[in-house]
Amino acid sequence: MNEDMALRDHLVQLLKGGSAHLDFKAAFADLAVEMRGAKPSGVPHSPWRLLEHLRIAQWDILEFCRNPKHISPSFPDGYWPAGDAPPNSGAWDHSVAGFETDLQAMCDLVADPATNLFARIPHGKGQTILREALLVADHNAYHLGQMVVVRRALGAWAEDQSG
Repeated sequence: MNEDMALRDHLVQLLKGGSAHLDFKAAFADLAVEMRGAKPSGVPHSPWRLLEHLRIAQWDILEFCRNPKHISPSFPDGYWPAGDAPPNSGAWDHSVAGFETDLQAMCDLVADPATNLFARIPHGKGQTILREALLVADHNAYHLGQMVVVRRALGAWAEDQSG
């Protein structure tokens, strides 16, 4: 395998989780509906707020990479949902699906040999696809770790769940 493909493979593995990183599915799997909007004492976010924040931020970074006309949400309020609980019964599943779709799109962008990982994004300020992929992976890892803390505080995390 050449170095370019090795780098792409490593980036995709980092984005998807595993190895030393928790993957998205494990962090959000089997969380009871009544706990999705629960905010434990001393913890700043509910599972819903973390899920939506992850989805919005990842979507924003992906769209910045591929759409020169993309306008990011206002910071910081535009990156967080309004409330602690999903606004309706379908919101959770919609958010999970959106996160997974955008994560796959970022992986596809990184894995595509036609994508120059090192070229500056023309409409950016020096960013590259490599930098943005690392930003997504880093941001996701941070908040997935927070999700484990929230789930532990809610009593909804088995120690063997994280691998």
